[in-house]
Amino acid sequence: MTGGTRNPHAGQPFTDDDDAIAAALEDVSIPALMCSLVHMTGDPSWIRGDLRPQGAMINEHQGYMSEEDKAEVRRRALPAIAAFRDGGCELPPPPSPELIHEMMAFLAAAPVDESVVPLFSEDLHLDGADAGAITWGDEIPAEVRDAAHTVVIGAGEAGILAGIRLSQAGIPFTIVEKADGPGGTWWDNRYPGARVDIGSHFYCYSFEPADHWSEYYCQQPELRDYFRRVVDKYDLEPHIRYRTEVVAARFDESTDRWDVEVRTPDGTIEHLDPRFVVSCVGALNLPHLPDIPGRDDFAGPSFHSARWPDDLDITGTRFALVGAGASGFQIAPTIADDVEHLTVFQRTPQWMFPNMNYHRQVPEGDAWAMRHLPFYGRWFRFLMFYPASGLTNEHNRVDPDWDDGGRSISERNAMTRDLFGQWISSQLEDHPDLLETCIPEYPPSAKRMLQDNGSWLTCLKKPNVELVRTGIEKIVPEGIVTADGRLHEADVICYATGFRHNDFLSPIHLVGRHGVDLHERWGHRPKAYLGITIPDFPNLFSVYGPGTNLAHGASLIFQSECQINYVMSAIHEVLASGASTIEVRKDVHDAYAEHYQSEISQMVWAHPSVKHSHFKNPEGEVWTLSPWPIPTYWEWTRAVDPDDYVLA
Repeated sequence: MTGGTRNPHAGQPFTDDDDAIAAALEDVSIPALMCSLVHMTGDPSWIRGDLRPQGAMINEHQGYMSEEDKAEVRRRALPAIAAFRDGGCELPPPPSPELIHEMMAFLAAAPVDESVVPLFSEDLHLDGADAGAITWGDEIPAEVRDAAHTVVIGAGEAGILAGIRLSQAGIPFTIVEKADGPGGTWWDNRYPGARVDIGSHFYCYSFEPADHWSEYYCQQPELRDYFRRVVDKYDLEPHIRYRTEVVAARFDESTDRWDVEVRTPDGTIEHLDPRFVVSCVGALNLPHLPDIPGRDDFAGPSFHSARWPDDLDITGTRFALVGAGASGFQIAPTIADDVEHLTVFQRTPQWMFPNMNYHRQVPEGDAWAMRHLPFYGRWFRFLMFYPASGLTNEHNRVDPDWDDGGRSISERNAMTRDLFGQWISSQLEDHPDLLETCIPEYPPSAKRMLQDNGSWLTCLKKPNVELVRTGIEKIVPEGIVTADGRLHEADVICYATGFRHNDFLSPIHLVGRHGVDLHERWGHRPKAYLGITIPDFPNLFSVYGPGTNLAHGASLIFQSECQINYVMSAIHEVLASGASTIEVRKDVHDAYAEHYQSEISQMVWAHPSVKHSHFKNPEGEVWTLSPWPIPTYWEWTRAVDPDDYVLA
């Protein structure tokens, strides 16, 4: 590691004494530590002995190793780490590709198919390079790049990533953001308890070291600050126009450019004329408010969870929480001890995944290892990624021969139901009244699965908390009236009622070739090739578009890296070929849409037993979620196939 720039994932040199190192080792993931030791020592025997993880599962950092085995690894590791320290933290030559594959299988506690090794190798970034960085910019004449101004809609995680890649390519760009800061959903959602439900060490850009997180599932302020730091690091701020909203975009066939209409902070209308438009608006930015009679009659503060007032004091209030999905699930346990009374109105109960790390702080020793032990943080990321990598989606496929009244979709799904049902029952043995209302009737995974460390059901058992499953009839100035005629008095109402998940690219008015109105064409069935490109809408790319939301693995940041990689490949095709536009062929798009609907209709999310789901359109169809195994979609988005497109 001498004579050059140190690999950012190789760890910062350290001089801590043996006692400090030994204390740190009490906090670390032992399987990740053992892979780090291979890098430190150059000795693969660390992963070839009897001391090894016994299984890989989401949120399981220790691989089900016994306490005795973990203690033995720590004992052996201490002198090796001390020798590494005393040698100036110099690394031997890196492991071979074959050894890296072996290390993956070690952490997975199972063989890792060779076909997916490139995916995980790229995500690991063990060479310190950003595998997705754009390196072709200088190959394109400056005047061609200068004429390729690109508008990115949204400064959330995908929009920030798009800005990074466009900057690397030397393409001028403007990011238009309606909020007054970056981070997208992590800027908007400031409600108490807001946190990510994907492990923080995986819910971040693959090329940015993840040694700074304070919790294994970080809260909103830290996530917001992370995206702000990335914006500053890559000097994106001069390219972002905050408090500016895209109102419409129309393709001009006479110039092969887009006319993008924006509303500025003072309300005036301006027009931008980019060659390319990259929509990164996401699917969780348009709050859904229920159509309840009298909603505007309430006398106190009322708001959607994504619009939580900054100056709101809820101490001692009678608080009504309408909705108990992902947001309500986080809000209720956070505020229950601060309010006088909390009434939770829940239409249907939610399945929850036991996760004792959900509110856990990253201990000091683990944070030390992330910063200092070579590639420890990368292998820890692999531990988070691999069990949730969606290598297959067959466990979500409905078995047509299975029938238990719609409570599950297959024998495996029924076993999952029993497991999760036992988790819920174990916490409510002393509250049979709650138990009757907290076990869902629909199959596990059919709706968004929630992470739980016991806080939700503990909250519901508090004496000042009431769970109401009776439907709401109306809102009155004093509170909420349910269908049984009961008035639930309230001082504050929060609607944790989700988002308009099916309204892709709304409320932007988009008009393509021949005057085609995108939303009129889509109706309730939004379609895009790979969720990204649309016939008659040349040079328009939709990130997090139709059919790309994830409910079976990976993270949306990983998905965005796939999609932005594909978008940049498409832009490169245009600029390198001398063309003006790139447009997906209609037959390619339609064949993909047909294949998509054939697959998604066989999955648990489309199961008819699920009556209320933001994944479904009014016809009960799903056009929002991805049915594809993660490696399949990763492979499809490696690069544009020119044969799928018309370049003109």
